[in-house]
Amino acid sequence: MENYLVMLQDYVTQYGIKILGAIAILIIGLWIAKLITKIFNKSLIKKEVDPTLVKFFTALVRVALIVFVVIAAISQAGIETASFVAVIGAVGLAIGFALQGSLSNLASGVMLIIFRPINVGDFIEGGGISGSVKEIGIFVTTLTSPDNKAIFVPNSKMTSDNIINYSLNDTRRVDLTFGIGYGDDIDKAKKVITDIIDANSKILKDPAPNIQLHELADSSVNFIVRPWVKTENYWSVYWELTETIKKKFDEQNIEFPFPQTDVHLHQN
Repeated sequence: MENYLVMLQDYVTQYGIKILGAIAILIIGLWIAKLITKIFNKSLIKKEVDPTLVKFFTALVRVALIVFVVIAAISQAGIETASFVAVIGAVGLAIGFALQGSLSNLASGVMLIIFRPINVGDFIEGGGISGSVKEIGIFVTTLTSPDNKAIFVPNSKMTSDNIINYSLNDTRRVDLTFGIGYGDDIDKAKKVITDIIDANSKILKDPAPNIQLHELADSSVNFIVRPWVKTENYWSVYWELTETIKKKFDEQNIEFPFPQTDVHLHQN
């Protein structure tokens, strides 16, 4: 009996201190990990890093520190950690293969947030979809279509294709084409268009609008009309010019030609 008591005492002495040390490491380590995570989070916010990226990196640092503390505590308790780390590595590898698509979206999301080809509120074409950017998430980018449908585009699809950002620059060029009949006065038509352009306060003087006779088409003489506007005024100017030029051409008896075919019948 005394031998068992001595063995128990030796066991408690040998492993009890290790277990207490492991508990101490776990408690203190988790506290330090929490403190480091807070400091890291505040430093990112102070540097004005994107909020989505702040959350992602903060979570990543927190998980890494917790894993480190747990492994340190297990090691202090006398448990062999080499095999434990190997198991974690194998599990991580398996999860990586299983979530390959999600990891690709994750990496693409980080790229979108860091390099900023798009911002919330921009109207874009990306991943074969057009819409206004509502949210840039870690895995998906949310767009709102012109008819107010929510569209969720995987980030990997967004970054693997061309992105056209219509809102990134302050100004845009409005490209319009107007045709007149072959019998109409070219100079008169050009002056009508020029007067309408000059009267529109939304059209910029610099760069100057470009109005040129561009093409002698099959049934019309075509002018290109290319004024520059603030990006937010693009569609209002596009519609205003289209309507106003049509009305002015009608007032000035300038023909708006349309494709037609003349059929001549001959009697023998």
